[in-house]
Amino acid sequence: MPDETRTEPRLPAATPNAPGSRGLPAPTGAPGEVQGPRPAAWVTPLVVAGLVLAALNLRPAITSLGPLLEDVRGGLHMSGTVAGVLTSVPPFCFAVFGFTAPRLARRFGPGAVICAGMAAITAGLLIRPFTSGTPAFLAASALALMGIAVGNVLMPVIVKRYFPDRVGTMTGLYSMALALGTAFAAAATVPMTEALGGSWRVGLGVWAVLAALAVPPWVVLVRDRSAAAAASPAGGALGAGGTSLLRSRTAWALACYFGIQASGAYITMGWMPTVFRDAGLSASTAGLLLAVTMVMGVPLAFVIPRLATRLRNQGPIAVVLGLCGLAAFAGLHLAPASGAWLWAVLLGISNCSFPLALTMIGMRSRTGAGVVRLSAFAQSTGYLMSIPGPLLIGVLHQSTGGWGLPLALMAGFLVPQMVAGVVAGRDRTIEDETRMRD
Repeated sequence: MPDETRTEPRLPAATPNAPGSRGLPAPTGAPGEVQGPRPAAWVTPLVVAGLVLAALNLRPAITSLGPLLEDVRGGLHMSGTVAGVLTSVPPFCFAVFGFTAPRLARRFGPGAVICAGMAAITAGLLIRPFTSGTPAFLAASALALMGIAVGNVLMPVIVKRYFPDRVGTMTGLYSMALALGTAFAAAATVPMTEALGGSWRVGLGVWAVLAALAVPPWVVLVRDRSAAAAASPAGGALGAGGTSLLRSRTAWALACYFGIQASGAYITMGWMPTVFRDAGLSASTAGLLLAVTMVMGVPLAFVIPRLATRLRNQGPIAVVLGLCGLAAFAGLHLAPASGAWLWAVLLGISNCSFPLALTMIGMRSRTGAGVVRLSAFAQSTGYLMSIPGPLLIGVLHQSTGGWGLPLALMAGFLVPQMVAGVVAGRDRTIEDETRMRD
């Protein structure tokens, strides 16, 4: 779209006989970056389908477990402590395995790594429900989360490579699919479990079917020479080297922004139903309110990235989203029951910091190489930062017996999040700050 090409360097138009003059636009990059051949035109819809199907599978492994956690604990004789640790496993795995994504992508290509990631999610979700003990359950969960981790990091890279002039639109599309998968798994797991006989093992295992559907498009893309050449290291997108991102203020701001918003999202998913139930609402109403919060991300995850790419500075969006969160937490403290639906909507808006963070990752580098490093750094570092948040909220709630202090802490997190968003939203790239050469 015309308004979204501002963030990308313009290249001379391809001549009719030039390599890559057909199909998808050649990947853009910094001056002197080697450009690969363009894939055939039919690859475009297949990449879109692959992105959407992959995004749908980046959260059901997590949100399908929550509604059945008590059944899983009983079936596996899992202690409450281990169950609590289980809720902290996803961000830990995202951080650890996310750091490996750039090296894997340089060696095998991002498409091949995402393909393997979807296969890992399928295998993990298929094995996990039929394990006989907690260690095997955790190992199978880690396998699925490993696939999710590399998908988290490399999705912005695929967008940058195949759709350099539509970063906002395509980021919005797969962010919307991710939000839809998150909400659908949370809402549909229990009804599907009941419809399939009531076994929690079947209720968890059925999500492997959705994951399996995401594998074929990536297999075709990896096997097709024109598509693979455009997204391979030979195409110049994922060259090794580069100055450490530790020197980049923008990279650190993105990592902090990503980490604080991730912590807030896990706090919301883990604790908001309890807040509403403690306010006197029924369990079904509390679950519905959480679904409303999650569903808000579906349309806004498409709108916000497109809006962000039209602005030179994305800081104001980060501030508005943060203010919505502050209003929600204030409302939860003052009138948790009477204004519950409004607070759920405001929390849903605030949680759309996630697609904004993904969009800024794609905009803060000129090259595919920069995006893959920045995505790995911001997401892995951010997920490490997010681990203590949900645990701390639980400790404060248990020690105080109420929600006043935990809600104040949740609101307090939003202040540095907004500051980091303002810094990360400035119109500059990591190459400007680190003098990377890709």
